[in-house]
Amino acid sequence: MKNKLILVFSLFSSIAIFSQNDTSSFSLQEAIDYALENNRNIKNADLNILAAKQQVWETTARGLPQISANVDYTFNVVRPFEPAPGDPFSFFFPKHQLTPSVRLNQLLFDGGYIVGLQSNKVFLEISDNAKDKTVNAIETNVVSAYNNALLTKESIEITKNNIKVLTDNLEETKKIFENGLTEEEDVEQLQLTLSSLQNNLRSLETLSDISKGYLKILLGIDQNKTIELTDSLESLIVKNISLNLINDTHQISNNIDYKIAANDAESKRLEYKLEKSEQLPKINAFVSSSYLGISESFSTFSKPEQPWFFSTATGLTITLPIFTSFGGKAKRQRAMIEWDKAKNNLIDTENQLAIEFKNAKNEYQLAIDTYANKQQNLALAQKIEKKNTIKYKEGIASSFDLRQAQTQLYSSQQEYLQAIIDVINKKAELENLLNIKINQ
Repeated sequence: MKNKLILVFSLFSSIAIFSQNDTSSFSLQEAIDYALENNRNIKNADLNILAAKQQVWETTARGLPQISANVDYTFNVVRPFEPAPGDPFSFFFPKHQLTPSVRLNQLLFDGGYIVGLQSNKVFLEISDNAKDKTVNAIETNVVSAYNNALLTKESIEITKNNIKVLTDNLEETKKIFENGLTEEEDVEQLQLTLSSLQNNLRSLETLSDISKGYLKILLGIDQNKTIELTDSLESLIVKNISLNLINDTHQISNNIDYKIAANDAESKRLEYKLEKSEQLPKINAFVSSSYLGISESFSTFSKPEQPWFFSTATGLTITLPIFTSFGGKAKRQRAMIEWDKAKNNLIDTENQLAIEFKNAKNEYQLAIDTYANKQQNLALAQKIEKKNTIKYKEGIASSFDLRQAQTQLYSSQQEYLQAIIDVINKKAELENLLNIKINQ
């Protein structure tokens, strides 16, 4: 019996240890850092940068030496005549002909290649900016998802506490009613409030799993794993009130959307330059070496006595466009139009961001002011509810007055928590807009 108890205890201990190891705890900053390492969209952005670097090398390699090898074999099935052994005409009409060769090509001048090299830097910047935009979006989404999960968690705790207090009041009121010292309506009012709170609790518990599930997706964590949130809204609100963020001036050029628009304008300029470069000549040099072997039998190619004729040639290839039926001019005009459009988009982006900067700062300031107001309202609601509870127990206030005070308190609690969430989210949105590391 003793051994069985030890076995059962060991089994439960193992399960407990496994459960603890399968649970991950995150503060808000830890969640952001974890997402930046494990979010799949960010991993794809990193892969896009690696692919862009490979494409840059593809462009660069086009202007570097190119070496190729080739083997040509010819079997003349039908010849004008069958040459006799030693006949010199057999050189022109061999039965078998084998020509291995090596060729070196080198680009000497190509305007398109020069523009391509200039475009490499812009191309890499586009990939880097695309990752930065992805990072900003993930950071903002993690803050929002973490706060929503935290709001649900703390709402559950508050609701459970409210249910406990209300249950005690209900039990006390039932005893008073049983002694004939109060009306049945007082009991019914409390039961009505308690039922509403219990329904709200069930809804919050369902919402808790959903909000954590969305957070797991952003963090790149398996849905079957358990996560715990270690921050509290009270601790986060202290870190997220920053008036300097509102008062400081920030350059629009630091915004990631502005950088992307600027990259687009620069890339369109280079595309126009590329089309113009197509009017210039292209010059390529080559060196080619080959061996020529002829034989009346294929098997003699592998023998030492087989004669081979070696040759080397070098030269230039110059390509000069002369007339394209005005197709080249149309391409240049179209590239110029696209460049003008990109410049207009850049100006619009700058003006739009100036408005968004001002609006984001105003919304952040409003969220801070609203938080201060809701904090005061919560203190007043708690004070009113406490007074009405005392009055109700003393028979001065009715059950309707108490229920109204309790409902007002519950509403103030949720409004206070939501005000904290709004401050944190608005700060994250502003930092995203200013391209500042979130929550630092």
